[in-house]
Amino acid sequence: MTPTTAAEGPPGAGASRPRIHRAWFVAVVTFVTIIGAAAFRSLPGLLIDPLNEEFGWSRGTIGLAVSINLALYGLTAPFAAALMDRFGIRRVVAVALVVIAAGSGLTVWMDSAWQLLLCWGLLVGLGSGSMALAFAATVTNRWFTARRGLVTGILTAASASGQLIFLPLLSWIVEAHKWRPAAVTVALAALAVVPFVWLLLRDHPADVGTTPYGSEEFVEKPPPVTGAARRTVGVLFKAVRTGPFWLLAGTFAICGASTNGLVQTHFVPAAHDHGMPITAAASLLAVVGVFDVVGTVASGWFTDRFDARRLLAVYYALRGISLLFLPMLLAPSVHPPMIFFIVFYGLDWVATVPPTLALCREHYGEDSAIVFGWVLASHQVGAALVAFLGGVARDTFGSYDVVWYASGALCAAAALMALVIRRRHADAGLVAGLA
Repeated sequence: MTPTTAAEGPPGAGASRPRIHRAWFVAVVTFVTIIGAAAFRSLPGLLIDPLNEEFGWSRGTIGLAVSINLALYGLTAPFAAALMDRFGIRRVVAVALVVIAAGSGLTVWMDSAWQLLLCWGLLVGLGSGSMALAFAATVTNRWFTARRGLVTGILTAASASGQLIFLPLLSWIVEAHKWRPAAVTVALAALAVVPFVWLLLRDHPADVGTTPYGSEEFVEKPPPVTGAARRTVGVLFKAVRTGPFWLLAGTFAICGASTNGLVQTHFVPAAHDHGMPITAAASLLAVVGVFDVVGTVASGWFTDRFDARRLLAVYYALRGISLLFLPMLLAPSVHPPMIFFIVFYGLDWVATVPPTLALCREHYGEDSAIVFGWVLASHQVGAALVAFLGGVARDTFGSYDVVWYASGALCAAAALMALVIRRRHADAGLVAGLA
């Protein structure tokens, strides 16, 4: 039975208010779906050694498939947001899950490297990118007018939660039962989510005769927006003519560089350089993910109450300081200062997402989900560059110290960039420039 509220339907409908607004059910389905998307992206890294041993493919070839996956994850997001405006959230997400299932399942029969690039690079990359943070932004924009920061934080934390849940499970399956059962597990997990998406996810509050959470005003469902790809590119061309876009894209590129590109890629080998066992270093990285969930949800709560620009400045400044101290903390064993770094850094891992999305929403209004998709693409580009350059620096200098110091300096620059983002004026907003 579909819940109703006193504010449901056109004004004057006069229904009773439920204890839980329908928007929260939509948020739960979105949370579960994003958890799955994170899990789908976890497996490719686990396939490098097994595929190298079985097929003799070089790690560079296998790594290319992972690189295509990561790039498409970022570049698909803005187009996915536009497709959701055209065809609806439910249809786009359901199709994306089927594409992921096909990409993962078909790998069981592959015998050539190009098939890996097609399946895990193209198909899984496109599918998981369609359920990236732009998906969370679209749901939040449509279903919530209050608690948007909190909901953004919770949905952002879903990505870290998915890796925490599925990465250990998939690694155990690969180790105990080889890689094919793990690929089948991912395919079945994707298909299992489809019925929940189709039955429980709705595109707009008007579809069930209710209002967005926090609003007493009924909002009619807008008509489908045609020309999704053209609109996505058009929004980008208009956004690049505004200062806030470049500042948001620049800060988020540094965010990706100092998290996924740097710590997620190079922390374990850097710790191993100092004599720490790989298992201990990997465990510390998992703990980062635990506190990432706490930090991101808290950041969403803060974003509802404080200036998003100042929050970003604080987050980047604290991250930069922590990275400057890291070379002094690396040692053969885990000690209390290192644990403090892991907790501190974990709380700040993706705490930048809720205020960044809030600023996109403030400056770009209805186009904010697409703009955020492009900002997210810059995050992935930054991550990819530092993942590569960090390895080059290690080969050149014999240690990662210069990488940590350079990243700390970049974070300081990001803090300054966040502070100079101007506030949107009510009488001359940038949204008008994008209309």
